[in-house]
Order: sequence, then structure tokens, then C-alpha cells
Amino acid sequence: MRKLTFLLRPSWLILAVIVAAFAYLCFTVLAPWQLGKNDSTEHRNRLIADSVQADPVAVTDVLDSDTGTHTEWRKVTATGTFVPESTVLVRLRHLDGAPGYAVLAAFRLDDGRTLLVDRGLVASVDGTRPPAIADPPAGRQRIEARVRASEGVVPDKTPSTQDGYRQVYTVDTTQESTVLGTPLTPIPTGTDKGGYLQLADNQPGAFTPTPLPQLDAGPYLSYGLQWLAFGLMAPLGLGYFVVAELRARRRDRAQPSAPTTPTTGPPARPTTEARLADRYGRN
Repeated sequence: MRKLTFLLRPSWLILAVIVAAFAYLCFTVLAPWQLGKNDSTEHRNRLIADSVQADPVAVTDVLDSDTGTHTEWRKVTATGTFVPESTVLVRLRHLDGAPGYAVLAAFRLDDGRTLLVDRGLVASVDGTRPPAIADPPAGRQRIEARVRASEGVVPDKTPSTQDGYRQVYTVDTTQESTVLGTPLTPIPTGTDKGGYLQLADNQPGAFTPTPLPQLDAGPYLSYGLQWLAFGLMAPLGLGYFVVAELRARRRDRAQPSAPTTPTTGPPARPTTEARLADRYGRN
């Protein structure tokens, strides 16, 4: 065991702590983070793929369903009227790679409940201000849409009124209810985020629909496996350096010692013990 006492030196102890902490983070934080994103992406893709093939259902059935059921991306139909003067614009959106806005409105169902509806995207004027937004059609309408989960709010991005329109930074049912001063019914999505409706193409009052996400798993699985590999490689690398150090120490000890007090000739080579003490300290 005396051969391993050099591991008690501060430099080796610090290195061991860093390697252990890095491996711990890889296995408990970094890899699970990426693998979790891979699972959520696969789940989202499966819901989208299933919704493409499924027939739409009445949104009232979703509203009255079990709140633990995942309903995001489900196609639904709704019958009612658009609430007049309920337009809200969502800033920092893009249409065909150019700045744009998402147009929101309130839609009152025949049973009296009011839902938030994303009418789609419009291009900005000169990249800085919204265009004139046409009001949604008046009268009773039947619309087809997808259920989407609210995006949440950004704490430092507060709603405002600019260029004659109420503007927000995210699509969030609770925030838009406050902005409009109208109680909006959140659609249960199976999460803690109440949902809204996103109009399909060629629907009454629709602009350019927000495109569906690409149905690919992305790089998350690869990233997760890489972090697992890094977590294994770190202690293996430490072990390699420990073995290399032991070999170097044995090699130094195996070299013959020169006389300590030569009488003539060049200065004597330092002894093996002196070389080890100079290199590793006196352990």
C-alpha cells in the first residue's frame, strides 16, 4: 500500500474529487436530462402522428374529459362565435423566415364557455410593426383546430399596447384572460398548462397556420449516450494516469544509483531516492 501513498497528495486528491463530481453529474443530471428530452420528443411525435390519422372530436368532449388525459395536438371541432374586439398579437414570431405575429382571439362556444384561439401567423410590416388585422367573421361559426398547451409566461415580458393592438410575448390562456378582461376556459391537456385552440388551414378567420414540428427524434438520444460514455471514461482515465504514475515510479526506482560523493569527473547523478523525492515529494 505504500506505493499508493502518492495518491494522498493534494493534487491527486483534487483530481479525484473533480473526476468523481463530473461522473456523478453525467449519470444523475446530464444524461437523464438529454434522455428525458428524447422521451418527451418521441411522445410528442407519437401524439402528432396519431392526430393526423384521427378524426376530429367535439371540443366539448375534451373539455369534459378526464384532466389526466393527454389531449395536446388532438383535432377538435367547435361551434360558436368569435368575441368582437378580442384580437391579441403575439410578438417575436416568424413567417417564412421573416418577423411576424401570431393572432389570437376569443371564441365563445354555444354552451357559453369561451376559448382562446390562435388564428395563425401574419407577416410584420417593414419587420417592425403589425399589419392591419382583419376581424374574424361575425355570426355563428364551426371551426376545426388542434389543442395546444399554453406556453407559459416570461416574467420580464409584460403585455403592452402598441400600434393599436394588445400585444404579448407568449400564448398563455391565463395571461390572455387578464389582457382581454374575459374569463377563458383552459382546455385540459394532461399537464399543468391549460390549452387553447390552434386553427387549421382554410378555417373561418384563419391566417397562415403555425406549421407542425418536424417529426424526428432529434439528437437527444445521442447526447444522452455521450454523457453516459463521458461518465465512464472519466474514472477510467483517472485509473490510467494512476497506473502510468506507478510505472514511472517503478522505472525510476529500477535505475542504478550513482556514488553520492565522487572524487573526480563530472557531478554525480542524483540517487533514485533523490529523484523520487524531487518529483513526488517524500512520501
